[in-house]
Amino acid sequence: MSESEIYNLPGPSEEGLPIKMLNDRILVNLDDGEGERRSSGGILIPATAQLGKRLAWAEVVAAGPNVRAMEVGDQVLFNPEDRYEVEVRGSEYIILRERDIHAVASQRLEEGSTGLYL
Repeated sequence: MSESEIYNLPGPSEEGLPIKMLNDRILVNLDDGEGERRSSGGILIPATAQLGKRLAWAEVVAAGPNVRAMEVGDQVLFNPEDRYEVEVRGSEYIILRERDIHAVASQRLEEGSTGLYL
């Protein structure tokens, strides 16, 4: 077990055991952004608006040893309906499998690429 596979997640209380993700599991932090938001055209969209089926972006905070296409700090695109929610030290996270990810956005991707793996 290498140190790169063990994650100490932040939270209100730093007490507790370190976390190690297993197999192809990914732990992501979803910025819900619940509340009002603006469209690119400047239209105010209320929090109660129905969006239908829409994919969501989240930041990878931990990855299992068999995850190949993403690293901690990457942004990933996934279907929010296919998820498992977990609370760790008072903070909410989502657990996904690598195969449930539709795209990866990261600064580390090679030059000339779009920044997304689709």
